[in-house]
Amino acid sequence: MQASDFSLPEHADGPGKFSRLERWLAPLVFSEVGPAPMRIVLGNGQGVTPPGVIPRFTVRIRDLRTLMELLLDPEIGFGDAWTEGRIQVTGDLVAFLEAVYASMASAGPSATWYARLVSKWIEFHQANTLEGSRRNIHSHYDIGNDFYRLWLDSQLVYTCAYFPSATATLEEAQNAKLVLVCRKLRLQPGETVVEAGCGWGALALHMARNYGVRVKAFNVSREQIRYARERARQENLHDRVEFVEDDYRNMSGKADVFVSVGMLEHVGAENYTGLGSLIHQVVGDRGRGFLHFIGRSQRGDFSRWIRKRIFPGAHAPSLAESLQVLEPFGYFVHDVEDLRPHYARTLEHWLDRFDKAATQVTGMYGPEFERAWRLYLAGSIAGFRVGTLQLFQIVFAGAKFGSMPWTRADLYRPQEALPEWTPATS
Repeated sequence: MQASDFSLPEHADGPGKFSRLERWLAPLVFSEVGPAPMRIVLGNGQGVTPPGVIPRFTVRIRDLRTLMELLLDPEIGFGDAWTEGRIQVTGDLVAFLEAVYASMASAGPSATWYARLVSKWIEFHQANTLEGSRRNIHSHYDIGNDFYRLWLDSQLVYTCAYFPSATATLEEAQNAKLVLVCRKLRLQPGETVVEAGCGWGALALHMARNYGVRVKAFNVSREQIRYARERARQENLHDRVEFVEDDYRNMSGKADVFVSVGMLEHVGAENYTGLGSLIHQVVGDRGRGFLHFIGRSQRGDFSRWIRKRIFPGAHAPSLAESLQVLEPFGYFVHDVEDLRPHYARTLEHWLDRFDKAATQVTGMYGPEFERAWRLYLAGSIAGFRVGTLQLFQIVFAGAKFGSMPWTRADLYRPQEALPEWTPATS
């Protein structure tokens, strides 16, 4: 696609307000994002649309600087400009991003030299070393529990839910996910479980409360650990669940089961073999484990803008990449499931709640923060809908572990009704 393929209609105010440089540069955006169904509008209202495409969205670009940033790196350029109010989108934001992602996928990979350089710079400065991981996690998870209470479920479960029916509420779906994880692990009373990256503690407490196991859960987020410990105290489970404020790499001792939900994304591909070695050290050849993580259909870099602004150090691995954790240590993969539609639905619930709390979020952190997080949630919905993102669950076991059931039938029997957790009042 070349600039000469496009026609730019003249505006009633005349062409003078639309510089010759801008008139030449505007169509080049579509060389990066493909023939997305949108009209790019600059300055005085003149616009450009890909040939033969009926625009469904209008993208208003405030100035030449924003246009140049879009051409250098469409992803970061759009994300930063949207956050700062230098780009406006007319139409539903999620639908717009979904259309752009689909257009970019059909156009094939085409990162500019600048975008590749930025990606390498981000990767270098956000490396998941012991110190780097703590810094990365702190910047996302320790911004205040009150913020997350505005749009997560009552247990603050910040990972993909499981919707047993189309009408399930977010609370019901998150509880169903906890049940599903435990069923896949076939937990037995008296077993010991090690959890890496426990969030606000919902899964660890659920396992101890409903399956009679003992759990040792690791997390470097101070805010999350404090909250989880308080929940354990309120429920009188502090003698069965130990929440450790430390990096997963400092685990020690032995356990029957290893579980990680939403943590592999923060490990970094360069550390997968080290994680596998640690799992083998903890559960050996007779134990079993569970990995739940955001992934991709093919290898590729995780969103540059999300790594820069929202989730530093994040990486969504392909299924083949994730197996680098298990294969070198002889683990058998017993079950793999992709819950991609469930994460799209989870995010839809989160964004709906976020929208309703937008005024409070803006009051707490300012308008740019609110816009950035809105874009992150909307973009994630679009990614799961289009399929650029997946949600994998892997059940694995050591070579000397006992046999697994013949079928999955026991996983999907009607789930028992578990009471919804509510904070204790003082």
